[in-house]
Amino acid sequence: MTIDTLSDVLKTVRLTGAAFFEVVARSPWAVEQPAREVILPRVLAGADHLIAYHVVVEGGCFANIIGEEPIRIEAGEIIVFTKGDPHVMSSGPGMRAQPATADPFATAEDGQLPFFVKYGGDGREQSRLVCGFLACDARPFNPLLDHLPPIIKTDGSKDDDSTWLGQFIRLAIVESTSRRAGGESVLARLSELMFIEVVRRHLEALPHERIGWLAGLRDPFVGKALSLMHGRPARNWTLEKLARGVGLSRSALAERFAELIGIPPMQYLAKWRMQIASGLLSNGSASIAAIAAEVGYGSEAAFSRAFKKLVGISPSAWRYRRIVAENQRAG
Repeated sequence: MTIDTLSDVLKTVRLTGAAFFEVVARSPWAVEQPAREVILPRVLAGADHLIAYHVVVEGGCFANIIGEEPIRIEAGEIIVFTKGDPHVMSSGPGMRAQPATADPFATAEDGQLPFFVKYGGDGREQSRLVCGFLACDARPFNPLLDHLPPIIKTDGSKDDDSTWLGQFIRLAIVESTSRRAGGESVLARLSELMFIEVVRRHLEALPHERIGWLAGLRDPFVGKALSLMHGRPARNWTLEKLARGVGLSRSALAERFAELIGIPPMQYLAKWRMQIASGLLSNGSASIAAIAAEVGYGSEAAFSRAFKKLVGISPSAWRYRRIVAENQRAG
């Protein structure tokens, strides 16, 4: 059994889109992303990773992680800050917001999405952007995030409605301006699809000599080994079984896997099992013994030791922390 490994990771780490903004900015203007601690609780309770994105639908602007060189973005282009780093969007290079942007959620009428925001002065140059956030789990193990660059810029200006990005830009504008019932859910799903397409394009553009998890996905042998482990994580995998499954010797697979992914296959499997287990602990009421069996451990005690060794806390403590976070968000 094989599986789409990228989709499996995105599903397991609870990728969630939310907090959609339509921005109209007239020069001069500058906006800074507030601290992730302000945003994450509004997007996904208990998540520890923030992704920010901006789509320029009219005009142009500059974007940069604070302290780094600005990047010019034109209409039809998308910039994604994959690690949620503090950054600036502005009408000119090197600008900073003074004071730094406060809580953007405070601008929403009755807390409804999408938010409509105006920035800037009375200049003649106007830009329109569609911006938003996604959240996901980075712990205990998110191999995708570990191997994405801090910034990905994608050009969708030549895309038509037959492509994901072309559809995203068109539908995002429609949904953000029409404010129809269910628009919040539509925009959230659109954000997730957009991010997946941006990652796919980044993967396709990687140089052949590149190493890392994404490079491993497209390697015919390492990619198949990843697919096998993700497809049946509870199976009693050994290096020999994996090697036989992908058509390599044990030594060749071990060397190739470690070179691309950075860790041995069995260590990767152990980490991925804990990621699955963390989701099961957070999202349901299954017993720890049942979760242990589902991720391939013969006893609750063995699973608990492995989980605490990797994550730093016991399975029950992990579950309690997530319950508390969910209650705080609901309250």
